[in-house]
Amino acid sequence: MRDWMTSNDVRAAFANQVAYCRANGGTITMCVVEAILANIDGPGTFLKAIREWPGVPMADALPLRAAAGLHALNLTGAEPALAPLYAGEPEALADAERLVGEAIARHDAALLPWLDGPPQTNEAGRSWGYVAAMLWLGAQGLPPRWECFEIGSSAGINLMIDRYRYELGGVGVGPVQSGMRIAPEWRGEPPPAPPPGWGFEAIRGCDLAPVDLTDPAQLLRLRAFVWREHTERFARLDFAAHAAGEKKPDLVQGDAAEFVEAQLARPQAPGSTRVLMHSIVWQYLGDARRARITAAMETAGARASAERPLAWIMLEANRETLQHELVVRYWPGGGERHLLGVAHPHGAWAEWF
Repeated sequence: MRDWMTSNDVRAAFANQVAYCRANGGTITMCVVEAILANIDGPGTFLKAIREWPGVPMADALPLRAAAGLHALNLTGAEPALAPLYAGEPEALADAERLVGEAIARHDAALLPWLDGPPQTNEAGRSWGYVAAMLWLGAQGLPPRWECFEIGSSAGINLMIDRYRYELGGVGVGPVQSGMRIAPEWRGEPPPAPPPGWGFEAIRGCDLAPVDLTDPAQLLRLRAFVWREHTERFARLDFAAHAAGEKKPDLVQGDAAEFVEAQLARPQAPGSTRVLMHSIVWQYLGDARRARITAAMETAGARASAERPLAWIMLEANRETLQHELVVRYWPGGGERHLLGVAHPHGAWAEWF
């Protein structure tokens, strides 16, 4: 099996992203990525930078960086010719190679900076996994007072999970009056109900390049990384921006490994469960940082007690199966990996194991 996270094959990375979009209902985004690949040998600095990418293209999410630049041209109205394509009109989808190629030629300089930074794919719909995993952890006997810390938090959208309402297979969690309702199509048995005492002690996060949801320019960047065909994601993003305007999430700039180590070193109140959580982040961290985080968690896990347990919730992509897997580890309890389910990448459906 190809290791998509270490291969330096740019074309293979784009082909994998096309397959990933196709498998997850991203028809428009798939056509855009496919069209960039079809034009990859064309002139201009944007395509040259893609061809000569110095890093690992899939780990760096190069196809999504490039596609976001095209989407931004459409969102701002800078390239009206792309409007039929992003509207999903069949003729435009069939002609995507030409439309995208001409847009790249006209906006070469404007597109180039989109390759400079990592994608910001913060998505409230993925937070179902955090909450469902906490319900499961509560059923294992861990105290349901959650002290959460997240890496790769982007704009901190999932640091506001205490403000959202979740409907998970008939199990309701969170404020019923919330304007954000996370209700994936549920497959399988429902998760456990929230135990007495359920609540959040703290929710904090870090990102190498945090995004300010209250800044229109930064909000546009987030919108550009949203797949155009998933219109409900734009509505969720707008609500999260409104919520951040009322009270910003607890989000800091920093290295993920350093942040994890710092959080684990903080005093933990008895009767609370400390939780590391992340979604669609692990693939971007690199081997050294992943190893450092794993070592820190396992070392802290060895010190965990029934009064001060530790848990690790991961909702990450399996690039071979093209699925998102919800995996949990917890201490005391051995730290074994528990696969709780799989899901649509943006929370449209969840299959609970």
